Amino acid sequence: MERNSEKYSTYLQILRKELIPAMGCTEPIAVAYCAAIAGKTLGCLPERVEIEASGNIIKNVKSVIVPNTDGRRGVEAAAAVGIIAGDDSAGLEVISHVSEEDKRRLGEYLETTPIKVSPAKSELVLDVTVSVFSGESSAKVRIINHHTGLALVEKDGQVLFEDEPVNPAAESGLDYGLLSVEDIYDFAQSLDVEDVRELFDRQIEYNCAIAGEGLNGDYGANIGKVLLNQGDDVHTLARAKAAAASDARMGGCELPVIINSGSGNQGITVCVPVVEYALELGSSREKLYRALAISNLTAIHLKEGIGRLSAYCGAVSAGASAGAAVSYLRGGDLDSISHALVNALAISSGMVCDGAKPSCAAKIAVAVDSGLLAMEMYDAGQQFYGGDGIILKGVENTIRNVGVLGRHGMKETDRTIIELMTK
Repeated sequence: MERNSEKYSTYLQILRKELIPAMGCTEPIAVAYCAAIAGKTLGCLPERVEIEASGNIIKNVKSVIVPNTDGRRGVEAAAAVGIIAGDDSAGLEVISHVSEEDKRRLGEYLETTPIKVSPAKSELVLDVTVSVFSGESSAKVRIINHHTGLALVEKDGQVLFEDEPVNPAAESGLDYGLLSVEDIYDFAQSLDVEDVRELFDRQIEYNCAIAGEGLNGDYGANIGKVLLNQGDDVHTLARAKAAAASDARMGGCELPVIINSGSGNQGITVCVPVVEYALELGSSREKLYRALAISNLTAIHLKEGIGRLSAYCGAVSAGASAGAAVSYLRGGDLDSISHALVNALAISSGMVCDGAKPSCAAKIAVAVDSGLLAMEMYDAGQQFYGGDGIILKGVENTIRNVGVLGRHGMKETDRTIIELMTK
């Protein structure tokens, strides 16, 4: 792929668009971001707050600890910390600078302020509206379709801003439809590593740092530590460190991660196992960058078909992409990478997303294991074939099938999961 080509430029811009820092699970952070803008628009501390949120937002906020809230969970805590101490200019790091005084005020505010949460009357999977009130004054802010997709800002009934962000691709003007496994491999092979050095160095630094914190601290069900007790071979380390990073993130750790496709857990999964294998294999930094280009872009490609929020667990696509990248590190060519992806998708595509919570770490471990098994299968001359379940001949055809399954086939599953979780 020529460096001055449209496709090369688009791939590079997609990476820069998607690989951004976020602190905490991105759904409660989206609520905090929306609430921060609402509070700022009102111009004073709200006396009453009303929140309407889509089912997938409620599902992913319900059980996860919101950072910088002294261990609190839920939509109310996320909105309140956004109002009290949020900085919307920081995007998905909106609550990264919360003081001890802010935390004290947060407790008092939650005890004394009515905060009502109700389901959004919307078919959108990502939809949050925060309305705030003080005396006769009010403000309303809505985000849709992606975590900082600002759609509406009102003050006292007057519209100050209105837009309809479709998705990050449409907003940026980037053509995500240009992504394909063959061209991702070509891009990685022809990549000028200086174009991604700073981007990938930050991803490695942030995501490996939170993995270390997960292994050193006490978070969630400590899946990373449980796995580490099984041994210290690279296969175990890859699963344990990825799981530990999620342990910490779901447990309210205040370290940021570099996300992928709007998800910190997916950003962790496409990065940490690949780094572990690069260390084990003695791969050069340049080779690691090329592998990370494969894992990150492949995960983005898969998620474009599935959708950002779904009943289809995002760790599956991220784990498959990590397996493909490890295959590349071990000398795999396009054929090896493609078969590793198809094998992985055949193994674990049934895993559902039932919200952000401690068990996400275990699902990441399973997804990484599937990605590595898929790679090892092909190395051993074994593979799944078109007609095996949802698998079709050709990696792009299989990816399209998985997209249909995740975006359309699992809609009723998603409704049922949300109903079970919110009964």
